[in-house]
Amino acid sequence: MSKFPPSTGVRFFSGVVAVIMGCALNYLGDRILGVKIELFRGILDFNRLWVIDMFVLPFFVGVLVAVIFGLGGKWLCYFPPLIVKSISYLEIIYLTGVPEGASLMPFGMWALFVTVVMTAAGFGGVMGEIIIKKTYGRDPSDLLYKQSTDNSERDI
Repeated sequence: MSKFPPSTGVRFFSGVVAVIMGCALNYLGDRILGVKIELFRGILDFNRLWVIDMFVLPFFVGVLVAVIFGLGGKWLCYFPPLIVKSISYLEIIYLTGVPEGASLMPFGMWALFVTVVMTAAGFGGVMGEIIIKKTYGRDPSDLLYKQSTDNSERDI
């Protein structure tokens, strides 16, 4: 007999699907924008596409993860950017190498950038939960707002 509730398998599956879809969106967005935050080519590398890749794309990844997973998605939305950026960093180190005219971002600076990207995804996760619940807080919206009292109670 299992100690877990019967919906745990469904919840785990939806979490895996949410993380995979978030990783796919993040990876495709990185490739479409053509930005690799792991590489440094000079100060001109920090342009509009870089800002979109750092802030806007992870925000939508967080929203997607939270909408797919449901309540609690704000905690799960941090993983897709971390997974995609880590794989991209390791790909440059071990497989493709650093292209000519660029240098690999030092690990500490890269970790700072990844933290910023994960924070943007966290904001998206919170927004995704707001979209799901139509309000923000612990209680569902139908329990949050109380119905007006009837006339007999007002007379007291």
